[in-house]
Amino acid sequence: MANVTFSGPTLSKNITVYAVAGDNGTLLAVAKANNIVIPFQCQDGECGSCLIKVTHLGDNAPKAIHLTDKEKLTLSVNGKLSKELLAKTEVEDMPPPFRLACQYIVRDEDILVEFSGEAGVEIDLRR
Repeated sequence: MANVTFSGPTLSKNITVYAVAGDNGTLLAVAKANNIVIPFQCQDGECGSCLIKVTHLGDNAPKAIHLTDKEKLTLSVNGKLSKELLAKTEVEDMPPPFRLACQYIVRDEDILVEFSGEAGVEIDLRR
């Protein structure tokens, strides 16, 4: 099981839910199942409206998390995935901070998911 904590301005407080790791459901599906509204449009990884920031919690190193080709393109076009960060992601298995909720598959690890509440709006990394 994975603990997924959602944080965003549309929530009165952070909400932590349990997700079955590796069930092939996306983070967006987990949010929907728990009545957490993350903005989305296409649900196919092409529009970038479900942009989230993922922070791995705990002492264990983050697990390798595969980015889909659509997610790579969408994040790159929107300035969220540089060539250097993409290389680090693919070579060193270090996940980037920004992801798309419709493409992210929950793994067996605890994460904090931050979203702005507005489709495609960036989450401040300085927090």
